[in-house]
Amino acid sequence: MSNKLLLRFFPFLQWFPVSAGVLRGDLVAGITGALVLVPKAMAYAQLSGLPLYFGLYAAFVPAILGALWGSSRQLATGPVAIVSLMTAAAVTPLALPYSEEYIGLALLLTLLVGLIQLTLGVVKLGTIVNFVSHPVILGFMNAAAIIIGLSQLDMLLGIPKGRSDFFLQDIWEMLKFLPQAHLPTLAMAIFGLVLMLVMKKISVLAKASVLIAVVVTIMLSYIVGFEHKATATIDHIATPEVRELVAAYDETALRIREASAAATGLAGQLRQAQKEREARLAADLRHRLDLTKLDIQALEAQNGQRLQTIHRLYFLRGTIDEEMPELLYQADNIPPQLVSDGRKWHIKKIVNGEIQLVGGGDVVGQVPAGLPSFRLPTLSLDAVLQLLTAALIIALVAFMESISMAKAMASKNKQHIDPNQELIGQGMANIGGSFFQAYPASGSFTGSAINLQAGAKTGFAMVFNGLFVAATLLFLTPLLYHLPKAVLAVIILLAVTGLVTPQALKHTWKASRADGIVALVTFTVTLLAAPHLDKGIIIGAALSIGLYLYRSMAPRVAILGRHEDGTLRDLKVNPNLTTSPLVTSMRFDGSLYFANIAHFEDAVLEAVAKNKEAKYLLVVGDAINYIDSSGEEMIHHLVAQLRESGVEIVFSGLKKQILDVMRATGLYNLIGEQNIFSTEDRALTAIFQRLGDEAANDALLSRLQGLNVLQQQGDKS
Repeated sequence: MSNKLLLRFFPFLQWFPVSAGVLRGDLVAGITGALVLVPKAMAYAQLSGLPLYFGLYAAFVPAILGALWGSSRQLATGPVAIVSLMTAAAVTPLALPYSEEYIGLALLLTLLVGLIQLTLGVVKLGTIVNFVSHPVILGFMNAAAIIIGLSQLDMLLGIPKGRSDFFLQDIWEMLKFLPQAHLPTLAMAIFGLVLMLVMKKISVLAKASVLIAVVVTIMLSYIVGFEHKATATIDHIATPEVRELVAAYDETALRIREASAAATGLAGQLRQAQKEREARLAADLRHRLDLTKLDIQALEAQNGQRLQTIHRLYFLRGTIDEEMPELLYQADNIPPQLVSDGRKWHIKKIVNGEIQLVGGGDVVGQVPAGLPSFRLPTLSLDAVLQLLTAALIIALVAFMESISMAKAMASKNKQHIDPNQELIGQGMANIGGSFFQAYPASGSFTGSAINLQAGAKTGFAMVFNGLFVAATLLFLTPLLYHLPKAVLAVIILLAVTGLVTPQALKHTWKASRADGIVALVTFTVTLLAAPHLDKGIIIGAALSIGLYLYRSMAPRVAILGRHEDGTLRDLKVNPNLTTSPLVTSMRFDGSLYFANIAHFEDAVLEAVAKNKEAKYLLVVGDAINYIDSSGEEMIHHLVAQLRESGVEIVFSGLKKQILDVMRATGLYNLIGEQNIFSTEDRALTAIFQRLGDEAANDALLSRLQGLNVLQQQGDKS
């Protein structure tokens, strides 16, 4: 196996030999990055709708594989805010967050993202990301950053938030309960925010500001007893209407689980029937499966509405008689003789008749100790089809975030970045991560910047980073129990602040109105369609491609005149230029292909019609880079048509690839070698000579002749 092929399969071999000094620097960079990454990884998992420790899983295996098979030596692969939010947007419509089904779909999504990235890298299609233009990404990132910030309000304020198909409505509904904000949670969030901002201004503590804030707030949470949890049963709810509502939710949840199990069984029978080619049985099973799915969707919609109502209820727990058990009374309907501790409780979870109550701040809680176990994503054709579009968009967005950071760092370190190899690295990271319970990972701006600042020289920095995360999972998880989720929300807010870039949107608008419109449309659609973020990307990309096609269908056509300096320029820009009644000069600023040949032909015929005395039409073709068969055929007919009416077409500045097509098709001979010139001046000089005395009084041609004489005299002197 050649060295080149070996490095293609194992790019990390380029790191060797590694000196002890480089390895020591990578170790320091890896540990530094991991200290910041651990709390951030858990914060990002909070965005994804998965248990918080899945953020650590996404920071373990993907980090190592991304470093080993990528081309960047400083790129940090792991959980990031945008991809975490897109994961939740893709999976939430299909399953309840934090449920086992939700986790299974998230792992399947990771596998699909990895397979798409790996395939694109292997077939060297890294340039496909160019179809999602910079204005689209700019609009999407700004909208997503706002959505991320708003999505953390419930954690910052301690107010339960509903989940529906209209994110902004959920936020508006939540804000109606602002008077019921949990003040200790809000105080903890403000304390964490102030602590981080103050430490960021102290150079010695800036890098470790997040870690220090996490340690301090964990200790504070433990000392003041920030968390309060309790359990009860449905029968403990005193208000009959609320008791019936909670019981209906619990009963419907059981029916959903039973129907889901039935759907899984029917899907297995359907696959078997299709394998054995039993068409009638397969049709019957498909019908029953569709009906079961419709039932599940209806039940989930009912329970979704119930859960929104339940989450907004607050209770006081107490008794009105010493001989009676403690009951849950609605906070706005309390008996005057109630004896309670004064603490407000709300329902966190309902499972099989048991209610989990929260009466204090929300904390991370128990994080399972140990490394993520090997687990194959559950493959289902139906689930794959439902997740495929989202997986493709996540794969492209994640790669664009990764490659932009990798290129920025490579320019500073004078390294070469191979986009296709980076795609392979990101694909391997996600495929490997999907087998070890990681949700989709991407190149991280924050982690990569820390790597660069800490002096990382090779990918070993991320290998050490991943190993430190593994050590955290093995030995340090009990220390994270009392970490307030409000502090994680603050970490997310600070992380996405840099993604809101109104100045960049303004700059895009100034550079190009069309690009500015694309960015604003993408921003608006993403914001309004949330949580369905893929709609923003799809509509933005479609609009961007559509505008490009529109521009290429009608390239600029300029009628030219002679400027004082002797050059040919656009008459629209300079109306006082010298022109000729005998020669019409025009420039076409675009390639000639099927979509714009009508535009070119119309422009030529219009130019000829406006200057009826002209015997020559000069086409300045310096900007024509490509011609297809439709373009060649159109010119063929145009040359013949104009000759019949007494007008000869002359071309100048045609590129080699255009001339090659003309020679191959015979168009070159039809036009005639005498009508094809390297520059417009040579073409006009030849036309002047052909016209003879007829051109003596022509201002443009005689001026050209005078300029040529002056140039020859200058050359002789």
